[in-house]
Amino acid sequence: MSGPAQSGLAQYELQGGPDSAAPSADITSLYQEVIIDHARRPRNFRELQDADQRVEAVNPLCGDQLTLYIQLADGAITDIAFEGNGCAISQASASLMTMAMKGLQRDEALALFTRVHTMLTNESEGDAPPAEVGKLAVLSGVWEYPTRVKCATLAWQALRSALKDSALKDSAPEVKPPKTTDAGTRRSRQP
Repeated sequence: MSGPAQSGLAQYELQGGPDSAAPSADITSLYQEVIIDHARRPRNFRELQDADQRVEAVNPLCGDQLTLYIQLADGAITDIAFEGNGCAISQASASLMTMAMKGLQRDEALALFTRVHTMLTNESEGDAPPAEVGKLAVLSGVWEYPTRVKCATLAWQALRSALKDSALKDSAPEVKPPKTTDAGTRRSRQP
């Protein structure tokens, strides 16, 4: 299906996101439509039972609450999900983030975090959509609304925390428990 009968969201999905032209009223409207869609029908909204990392985050300014679940294997995000409630921006941002993160290596995910965080907190140069953020560019106008920046970054901050925690766990030396005797007591050396 193509032409005027096709919704802006369908065109966006088929085209793989925004093109490189300067954002127009049509693009801004399309971005809003995508955000509303993800807020109403968030993707990956579920508990992840076997998560390696679980991070709870709260935005006290507007009451957004989020629990982020990440499953990792060999440094890659194999599954990611979230639960919680909050405003449309918070829910849409978390939904879009989970879609973008699946399959990324930890360092790739942290690099994307940095690009998105910059996009969410700084005015973009020129009118072009931010580079190298793909469909996440729909969140690019958030920086204009300072009270909404925390809403949009809540899930992203939880992600960064979870990935940094997992990196620390991966690099920590294995701690072996002290040896015990058959009676279950610790053995100690006598001087």
